[in-house]
Amino acid sequence: MRTRTATLGVLFATTTAVVWGGQFVVGKSALESVNAFPLSTIRYALAAALWLLVLVVVEGPRSLRLDGRGWRLFWLGSLGFAGFNLLAYTGLAHARPETASLIVALGPLLTALVLWRRTGRRPARSTFLLLGVALLGVALVVSAGHPSSIFHGALGWGEVLVLGGVFSFILYSLGAAEFSELSPLRYTALTASLGWLTIAGATVVAIGTGLVELPSAEQLWSVSPQILYLAIPGAFVAVLTWNAAIASIGPQNAVLFSNLIPVTTFAIEIVRGYRPNVVELLGAGLTIGALVASNLLARRSQRRVLQEAAPREAGLPEAA
Repeated sequence: MRTRTATLGVLFATTTAVVWGGQFVVGKSALESVNAFPLSTIRYALAAALWLLVLVVVEGPRSLRLDGRGWRLFWLGSLGFAGFNLLAYTGLAHARPETASLIVALGPLLTALVLWRRTGRRPARSTFLLLGVALLGVALVVSAGHPSSIFHGALGWGEVLVLGGVFSFILYSLGAAEFSELSPLRYTALTASLGWLTIAGATVVAIGTGLVELPSAEQLWSVSPQILYLAIPGAFVAVLTWNAAIASIGPQNAVLFSNLIPVTTFAIEIVRGYRPNVVELLGAGLTIGALVASNLLARRSQRRVLQEAAPREAGLPEAA
């Protein structure tokens, strides 16, 4: 039974990573016709509705109650869903999919920096070293294999916006600790639904002020396959499989599979005709390798903490 559970967990985590890796290519395609604001509004209208439906079926109508914490859930949902999608997808319109996927994959390492700022606990030296290696790899990819070009415009505001979206999602993810009494499904459904209000409001303002063009019915129809992919597999299914993977194999194991996200994006782009040079491939390899090493070190540290805590919890003396 345990082997079967682990196998399913691996399958769920792999599915999530592959689907999310494909999002960058599909999203880039959709953004050629529809701006990130209306695209995100439509995408999360569908995804949030599906999450709420599943939540009611699984946990009952009472699970829709906010229990007096609606404003906090609204704020976190705005960070996680409005902040990430509006920033990251606006940035994706001006960045390459493979670059955006690598920046998003930096999330676990960047989370350590956010926790340092919040708790005052300095990350291990290995974290800083691996973050430096990962950033060097991203720089090689951003510059298309010519690092010196970063100082001459290769690093644009598209990449900066994607990075801002990543930090928004990190803050959202850390905020889940405040709602430990909520299941992952309930936290996701409630915050996504409330966050959608911010996405929709920002879209109305952006269109009303002329900053964003209102897409025509023809434009929306032309990217309807992309919208369906981004909403159903990309948002709804992938989040469910991610939660299932965490439940089956644990977060430390599941996060290892997030390294497949940029691998998937690169693979899809290569199949579509993109030919990275040797330095770009080296950069991608450096980033992915650093992320894998960081995740493995985190697993080892977590395992050591649990082993040290076990004797104390059992009332036994610790080994000298």
